[in-house]
Amino acid sequence: MIRILFLCTGNSARSILAEALANHLGGGRLQAFSAGSFPKGEPHPMALLLLAKRGITGDFRSKSWDEFAVPDTLPIDIVITVCDNAAGEVCPIFPGRAIKAHWGIPDPAAVEGEGQRAAFETAFDQMRERIAALLELDLATLVSSNFAPQLAQIGRMSGATPGKDPIT
Repeated sequence: MIRILFLCTGNSARSILAEALANHLGGGRLQAFSAGSFPKGEPHPMALLLLAKRGITGDFRSKSWDEFAVPDTLPIDIVITVCDNAAGEVCPIFPGRAIKAHWGIPDPAAVEGEGQRAAFETAFDQMRERIAALLELDLATLVSSNFAPQLAQIGRMSGATPGKDPIT
C-alpha cells in the first residue's frame, strides 16, 4: 500500500479534502494522511460539511507535519503540497525516500461569504480529478524515474498554480 502525505500550511481545508478523497477513492491502494506546517487546530467547518454531503466520513483533524517526521514512523512514499505557502517551505525530513510534488489549488477558506461553498466545491472537484489521475498510474512503478514527472504533470491539471516547483 502506498502511503501519501498531503501538506498545506494550516491543514484545515485543501489537505483535509485530499486526505479524505485519496482514502475514499483509493480502494485500499493508498493510505493517505494530511498535515500542516502551522496547523489551525481543527478542520474548516465547510470542508467537513462538504465531505459529509458527499458521503465521505472519517476522523479528520488538523495536525502538524512533525507527527510524520519522527524516526520510528512508517515511511511516507509520496509527499504532495497543495498550497503555495507549503510548497515554498523547508519540509522536515520524513523517514523513507518520499517522492515530492506540488498540486497547487486556490484556498477555498480564503473566500468569504456566499462564494465560500462554491470555492470549497471547486477545490474538492479539482482534488478529486487529481486523485483519480493518480490512481490511473501504475503505483508499482513508484520507484521508477518516470513517477515523479507524472505526479508533477497531475499538479498542472486545471486549477493548478502555474510556475511553482515541487518541494525539495
